[in-house]
Amino acid sequence: MPKISVEVPQELLDDLDDHVGDDGKYVNRSDAIRASIRKNLDILDEIDARHNRLETEE
Repeated sequence: MPKISVEVPQELLDDLDDHVGDDGKYVNRSDAIRASIRKNLDILDEIDARHNRLETEE
C-alpha cells in the first residue's frame, strides 16, 4: 500500500485522536483516515450522480 504525507492542522488531529485507539472506533490514524477518504468519495459520487456526471462503462 502506498504511503503519502499530508499536513493536518493540530485541531483536526486532536479530534481524530479522540476516535482512535482501544476506546475509539478506529485502530489507528491510518485506518481512520482511509475510512474518511472512502466516505468522502462516496459523497462525491452521490453528488455527481445527482448531476448526471458519473461516467458509465460502455
